[in-house]
Amino acid sequence: MRSTPVSIWRQFDWWLLGLSIGLSLFGVLMIRSATLGAIDPDLISRVPNQILYGALSLVVMFILAALDYRLLGGIWQWLYIFMVGLLAAVLLFGTTGDGGITQGWLNLGIPIQPAEIAKVLVIVTLGAFLARNYEQMDKFSTVIKSLIHIGIPSALIVAQPDLGMTIVFGFMWFVMVWAAGLRVKQIAIAVLVVFLTAPVAIPAVWSRMETYQRSRFVSFLFEDSDPDAAYNIRQARISIGSGGLFGEGYAQGSQNTGRFLRVRHTDFIFSVISEEFGFVGAMATMILLGVVIARVLRGARQAIDPLGSLICYGVAAFLFFQTFVSIGMNLGLMPVTGLTLPFISSGGTSLLSTLAGIGLAQSVIMRRGRVL
Repeated sequence: MRSTPVSIWRQFDWWLLGLSIGLSLFGVLMIRSATLGAIDPDLISRVPNQILYGALSLVVMFILAALDYRLLGGIWQWLYIFMVGLLAAVLLFGTTGDGGITQGWLNLGIPIQPAEIAKVLVIVTLGAFLARNYEQMDKFSTVIKSLIHIGIPSALIVAQPDLGMTIVFGFMWFVMVWAAGLRVKQIAIAVLVVFLTAPVAIPAVWSRMETYQRSRFVSFLFEDSDPDAAYNIRQARISIGSGGLFGEGYAQGSQNTGRFLRVRHTDFIFSVISEEFGFVGAMATMILLGVVIARVLRGARQAIDPLGSLICYGVAAFLFFQTFVSIGMNLGLMPVTGLTLPFISSGGTSLLSTLAGIGLAQSVIMRRGRVL
């Protein structure tokens, strides 16, 4: 028996909505703190832009929640073509952003980062492909086709170049094919292939990397090899350490207000949180992000079909991975990749993709077959 629109909205996850809005508003406050007193027009505009994109993102989230995710799964081929076309357009007409390093933006009246939009679209398209081949995951041909599926947009993103987002795509692929039924035997063979090809693959990938990308990896492994590249990592650790248990107070962090910490509104916003709210504030932020991921995973368990489950796993995968890497690079445990902290870091399209992912998860949750 079909559910009515009213009964569907009764299953809306209001806790997930509240956490998403709360973290987004907290992000605006932290961006304000990180850009307070700035004279650079780009930094001055960060707060109003984040609010604008936040309002737009909420609208997109509710639209996707109201839209049956199975309708999107039914047109996945067209969504895939659109995604590839959008990423190809970046190589032809793209502009640079974030200091002029990556040619990853398109100006469509407002600047957008197509890789972030592709991150959401690929969850639907890969999820639909895997759902249709759910009973054939024991075949290597299915796994290879899924790799090609994710490989085409990943190659276009690498060409921008944006290695961090490419790794996100790879992690989402692994989580989704594992959830779809990837066999341990296939993983063992894949690990063996990687091990055997590494002597050739690693030098090839290294030679294709940009100078700044190689510098980030070298400074992560050998911090004293490039003091300039390691500067942000050291300042981040100082910021986190100076926060103590309860922090120095909102907009009172010495590393932040003294401008010692660079790119504090994006890559290193977690250091600003730690400095101003201390260990307690940092842990609270991580716990809230963890609860969001747990709510999305709960949606995966409750889904009525493989497509819904895979969509939720895909959303949870990118939320977890970006959180893990962003916080890890602030602590000096991961190389700097430029990945944003979900909901919180400055970045309009990043916030849009995050809340769009929440909207997709809500679409699955609202149509769940049972309550756990």
